[in-house]
Amino acid sequence: MLTAYDLMTENPLTVAPNDDIVSVARVMVEKRYNGLPVVESDGTLVGIICQSDLINQHKRLNLPSLFTVLDGIIPLRSSSDMDKEMRKISASKVAEAMTPAPTSVTEETPIDEIATLMVDNKYHSLPVVKNGKLVGIVGKEDILRTLLPKEEPKE
Repeated sequence: MLTAYDLMTENPLTVAPNDDIVSVARVMVEKRYNGLPVVESDGTLVGIICQSDLINQHKRLNLPSLFTVLDGIIPLRSSSDMDKEMRKISASKVAEAMTPAPTSVTEETPIDEIATLMVDNKYHSLPVVKNGKLVGIVGKEDILRTLLPKEEPKE
């Protein structure tokens, strides 16, 4: 059975936590990437930044519903949730907008497990890690390629 090692793109383009959101958005648009792994300088995977994380920049802030009890205002939603949402909307650095500690796979992860993770969680790609370090990435296109017939070598 095929594994992540057989499918992955080695040494994928990555971004750093302190990279500017605008430059990352530009790269994603120009290269038509849905997401990019976020790594520390030593290659440790710390997050992933996707188009949806960047689209959050234009999201309307959902103010919490409130109710009053004895002249006190009580939010129906946690203030920490609202703080997180505010930070994502106002992000200027990758670390502020990324999804931290993303789901990842190892080189030995079989294709059926990768496909299940992608479909069940609506992931477009999954980072491949070895000892916490990014070694590759598997995207939906990599899995689709396995359905295509092998090309015959030209003589």
